[in-house]
Amino acid sequence: MDLAELTAKIKQAVGDDSGLGKSLKFDLKGAGVVHIDGGSVTNEDKPADLTMTIALEDLVAMGQGKLNAMNAVMGGKLQLSDMGLAMSLQQKMTALFAKMAG
Repeated sequence: MDLAELTAKIKQAVGDDSGLGKSLKFDLKGAGVVHIDGGSVTNEDKPADLTMTIALEDLVAMGQGKLNAMNAVMGGKLQLSDMGLAMSLQQKMTALFAKMAG
C-alpha cells in the first residue's frame, strides 16, 4: 500500500468526521504525512494536537490488527508527541482503525 492508497482508505474511514475531537498527524518517516482534522484528511504537513511517527508498513499492520499500538510504542516502532493525549484518544483511534480495516 502506498501513501495515496492509505490516504484514500483513511478518508473513507473518517467520512464526515473522524470522531476524535482533536487533530491527528501520521508522520510516515519519509513516506509522507496524513493529517486528520474533523472530516478533513490531507497529505499536508501541518501542526496537529497529536503526531504519531510510524513507518507506513507498521501503520498498515496496526490498521489490520497485526500490530498492537502499545507493542509498537514499546518496540520503538511508534513515537507519540503526547502520550497522555494518545491514551485519552485510544478508544476513538481503535474505532477509526477498525473502520480502515473493514
